[in-house]
Amino acid sequence: MIATLLFVAFLGLMFVGVPIGAALGLAGAAAIALANADSQWFGLLAVPQNFYAGLGKYPLLAIPMFVLVGSIFDRSGVALRLVNFAVAMVGRGPGMLPLVAIAVAMFLGGISGSGPANAAAVGGVMIAAMSRAGYPPSFSASVVGAAAATDILIPPSVAFIIYSVLVPGASVPALFAAGMVPGILAGIALIVPAVWMARRHKMGALEAEMPRPPFWKSLREALWGLAAPVLILGGMRAGWFTPTEAAVVAVFYGLFVGMVIHRTIKVRDLFPILRESGELSAVILIVVSLAGIFAYSLSTLGVIDPVAKSIVNSGLGEYGVLALLIVMLITVGMFLDGISIFLIFVPLLLPIMQHYQWDPVWFGVILTLKVALGQFTPPLAVNLMVSCRIAGVRMESTVRWVGWMLFAMFLVMVLVIAFPPLALWLPARLGY
Repeated sequence: MIATLLFVAFLGLMFVGVPIGAALGLAGAAAIALANADSQWFGLLAVPQNFYAGLGKYPLLAIPMFVLVGSIFDRSGVALRLVNFAVAMVGRGPGMLPLVAIAVAMFLGGISGSGPANAAAVGGVMIAAMSRAGYPPSFSASVVGAAAATDILIPPSVAFIIYSVLVPGASVPALFAAGMVPGILAGIALIVPAVWMARRHKMGALEAEMPRPPFWKSLREALWGLAAPVLILGGMRAGWFTPTEAAVVAVFYGLFVGMVIHRTIKVRDLFPILRESGELSAVILIVVSLAGIFAYSLSTLGVIDPVAKSIVNSGLGEYGVLALLIVMLITVGMFLDGISIFLIFVPLLLPIMQHYQWDPVWFGVILTLKVALGQFTPPLAVNLMVSCRIAGVRMESTVRWVGWMLFAMFLVMVLVIAFPPLALWLPARLGY
C-alpha cells in the first residue's frame, strides 16, 4: 500500500507542476514516514543522510566541470569555426548544411557532456545559416535537436557518469569507450534522413550560391577546437588524468582558447558563464541528491525485488523483456529528462540486468540510446525545446521532420542490441 502511495504521490506532484527533483524527494520522504510511523521522528533522519549520500560521490564532481566546458565553448566561437571548416570540407549544395550541423554536433559531443548545451552552441550558428540558405526553421530545429542527442553517447557524457555511480562494475572510462562507436553510428544514421529530406523537398535552394570558405584558412581557425577532444580523451587514455580531472583540464583549455587565442571571451563574460553553469549544475545535482531519497524508500519498502521478479517471470523471455523495457523507457523519455530516468529506473532495472547476466557497460549504452531518443521525442524533448526556441518555432511543427530521424536512431539501437560488440569491442581493445 505504501509502495503504491510512493508512485501515486510522485506522479500526482508532477501532474500539479512540482519540479521533478522536489517530487522525488517529497514522495520518498512521505513513504519513509508512513513506513516508520512507530519510530522516533518517523524515520525521517534517513532523509538528510540519503540526500548527502546521493551527492557525495567522486565521479559526480565531473558534472559541474563538463557543464562549464559546454558554456565556455558555446561562447568562445569554436562552433562557428568548426562549421566553417566542415563547410570547406564538404562544400555547398542541397543537404550539405544539415550534414554539417550533425557533424559539428557530434564533434562538440567530444568536448561537452550536455545535450542542451550542445543544441544551444550548434543551433546558435547553424539555424541562422540554414534559414539564410532557404531551409524551413522547423526543419533546422529538428536537425539540430536530433544531432545534439549524440552528445550523451560520444564521450565525455554526463549520462554515463550518472550511470557509473548507480551501477557497480561499469567504470566511467569503459562507458566512455563503449559509447564512441554507437555515437558515431547514431550521427551517421541521422545524416541519411536529414540529407534525403532536404533533397526530396528541395530545401536549401540558395545554399549552392553561398560562398565556400577557403579550406586552409578555416582549418587554421578550427585547429584549437579540433584539438580539444584529442586533449580530453587522449589524456584520459594515456593516464595523464581521470575523467574528473579531464573535465577541469577542459575548462582551463576552453578559457585559454576563448580568452587568449580567439579573444571572444572577456573577463566581464566570466561571471555570466559561471552563473549559467552553476545554475544548470545545481539543477542536475539537486535532482541526483533528491533521487537518493526516492531510491532509499524504494529499497526499504521492498519494491525493487517484487517488480523485478514479476517482469522476469512474465513469460516474455529475455528479448521480450528487453523489448518491453525499450517501449517503456522511450515512452517515459517523452516526458522526463535523461538524468531523471536513470535515477528512477536504474535501481529497478539492476536486478533484471543481473538476472539475465547482461553486461553492465552494454546495458548502459542501450539505456543511454533510449534516453538520446527521448531527448528529441515530443512533447517534452529537452534538446528540441532549445533548438525550437532558437528557431522561433513551435515544437509541433517539427514532428513531420523529426519522426524520420527518430526512426534512424532507433535502428542504431536495434543494431547495438543485436550485435553487442558494437559497444563492447572498443572498451575491450583499450583494456577497460
